[in-house]
Parts: sequence; C-alpha cells; structure tokens
Amino acid sequence: MLYFKFPFDNNICTLEGISTTPTVTFVPFDESKNLEFFGQIKSINNLPKTDFDELILLKDFVEENQQEYIDKISHIIEFIKDNKLKKLVIARQKAFDFNGKKVDLSHSFQNICNAHPNAFAYMAFANGVARIGAFSELLGKFNKKTSEFETVSLAGTLPLNEDWTEKEIDEQKTVTDYISAILKNYTSHLEVSAPKDHISGNIKHLKTEFSARINADDFNEIINELHPTPAVCGIPKAFCKTSIQKFEKYPRGYYSGYIRIETGDTIQCFVNLRCAEFYQNKAIAFVGGGITPKSDPAKEWRETELKSEAVLKNITVF
Repeated sequence: MLYFKFPFDNNICTLEGISTTPTVTFVPFDESKNLEFFGQIKSINNLPKTDFDELILLKDFVEENQQEYIDKISHIIEFIKDNKLKKLVIARQKAFDFNGKKVDLSHSFQNICNAHPNAFAYMAFANGVARIGAFSELLGKFNKKTSEFETVSLAGTLPLNEDWTEKEIDEQKTVTDYISAILKNYTSHLEVSAPKDHISGNIKHLKTEFSARINADDFNEIINELHPTPAVCGIPKAFCKTSIQKFEKYPRGYYSGYIRIETGDTIQCFVNLRCAEFYQNKAIAFVGGGITPKSDPAKEWRETELKSEAVLKNITVF
C-alpha cells in the first residue's frame, strides 16, 4: 500500500490496478533489495484510516546518545583529515517512543504534506513497517517527450536565521562539482544555476539546479553514476560507502536511497531523506550530516536534531 504526492501538488495519489513493471520503486542506499509497488497512479480525495495493528514490534533498538555521537564525529573528523577526504556523510537514528499510545498514521502523513508543500512526500506499508517521508532533493527527472534531464545539488544545512559559513559553502560546492563532472560526459548542453537558498521546514540548504538534454538510453546509467551523491555519501564514493558501514551503528535501509516514479511522460527519482519507519511501539527517524575537516561535532548533533523534526514533530498520537 502506497500513498504519495508530488512537489507543489496538493493531490494525494495511490496505485490501483495492475502494471507489468513497477510504477514506484524504493531503492535502498546499499542497493541490496528494492521495494516495488505496481499499478496505475490515481488521485484520491481522502486518506483511508490506517490499521496500526498490522505493524510489527521493534525490539533491541538502542539509540545513540549525544555524547556518543559527538565522540564519534570527533574521531571521524580525524579520519577525514588522515585520508584527505573533502566530506563523509554520517547518519544516525532518533527514536520517538509511543509510550503505550497509538499513532494516527494518516493524520501524521497529512501533517507532513501540509508542512512541506514543495516536497515529494509518501506513506508506504510493506512487511509490517510503515514508512513516511518528505523531501525535496531531486536525483533526476527525465521528460520522455523533450529528452530534458533535471537534477539538483542540495547540501549544507543551517537554521533559517543563520548565515552561511565557509563550511556549508564548500560542502555544497563539492556536490555541485561532482554532478557537473558526470553530466558533462552525457551532454554538450548543460545549464547550471547559481547557488540559492532552499527552505525545508525549519532549516535551509544551498541548492544549485542543473538542466541538460540527454539520450533516453543514458538515463538509468546517469542515475547509477549520480547515486549516491556526495550529499548523502561522500567522495570518493566507493571508499566513503565502505567507511560509512564501519562508523554507523545501524544500516540505513531505504534512507538516503532514492524513490523512482515512472509515468507515461516522465521518470522522476527523489533522494529518500527526512523519513522515518513506524512500528507498533515507536518511530525511528533517519537523519545525517556532511562531516568535513571544518565540522564542529556539537553543531553536527544540533543539525541532526533539527532534521529529525521534519517528521517527528508532525506525528499525531492518541
């Protein structure tokens, strides 16, 4: 079961009927096993009430506390310097305990849609777990009629009232340079915007937009090269993915993977950020941050706490 909405669109959609290929695919960060949904996209007027009792019980989850995280980030900064890395993205999981109450998942999802009108948002049910997310990072969009490809470089995070520092500017430029280098191998016509602020709830990011004309046969290859971008992994990609597995306490699963949606006219891939998994007894929010040689561990903790609010502050319990 899947419900979703596209950016800047108030209509909630679901899938009905059958299709020979998946219409929506959740690709995990490590590309281990895709989660596929079939059917035709259809708008609905109202979200049905969700059956919370179908969710499984989460056991043996121990959340990383603030001091553990700060100590780990301090160690990672030294690791980054020793290996001359520009950036390594480290994720953590934050728990929201229900304390014997139940969650109104449909209402929580509607809250998230209202709070993030410019985001792709979803609520998915599979294997006894509900997944909810809302995010604006476009990994790639392809128009089948015009052959136009679009993507963005989205990185650097601050509260809305703070000014950009060299750390965030350098972090976002690393992602921009990475995407530019890949796209130049597939097109002779590439348009790149200047960086600008992108508001996402209670925080902001720096965003650069890309537009190019590509061959349709190259789309999947471009997506495979782009994913995971330095915004969710680091550079060099292979080394950073291996390092992430050593440093992070739990597997990422579908967090920082991407969601692929195909219609008759377009294929869109959104990076799966600002998301959480829901179980009978608690929700687990997935958050991360780009660690650079200039990172401040305490500020990195604060950044992940702010990011977790994108989902957790919109949960409705009863």
